Amino acid sequence: MEVIQNKVAESGILVFNLEDLLPDAPVKEIDLADFLSGGFILKEKPFRKDVVEFDFAPFEGAHVGVICSSDAIIPTWAFMLIASRLNGVAASVTSMDAGALMAQLFSRALEAFDWSSYQDKIVVIKGCGSGDVPASAYVEATAHLQRFASKIMYGEPCSSVPIWRRPASK
Repeated sequence: MEVIQNKVAESGILVFNLEDLLPDAPVKEIDLADFLSGGFILKEKPFRKDVVEFDFAPFEGAHVGVICSSDAIIPTWAFMLIASRLNGVAASVTSMDAGALMAQLFSRALEAFDWSSYQDKIVVIKGCGSGDVPASAYVEATAHLQRFASKIMYGEPCSSVPIWRRPASK
């Protein structure tokens, strides 16, 4: 009987899965439009009252982006007031939507990542995952890997798309 060989496992190809870098806390948004009179006007006294009465418990331990989805002109202090109430509740607070916040969290994780184990290796950046990984993370991972890997592909080791190969030395 012939032994079945797993040629992919024997190839030495390393898989880099960006999902391994997903933030350990959820990413959420607070929309200031929900605090505005008529969705467009910030009245300071009612705004402050609503912020004091607001239940921030659902944001505990989360990375929170404070946004305003309406076209209202919001003073900077309103964002600051929400951020001050999230202090000690949220893992982090910033003024951007959840998508931009997720991209920023991935960027930080990729910058801090130790890429040395990919030196002179063939690497597949795993694709077709949960969809929670922003496109910017794939772009940044490629840029980082180009300093280390000999070849970068996208997809799965058994069916990958070539992305980049280090030029041969002259």
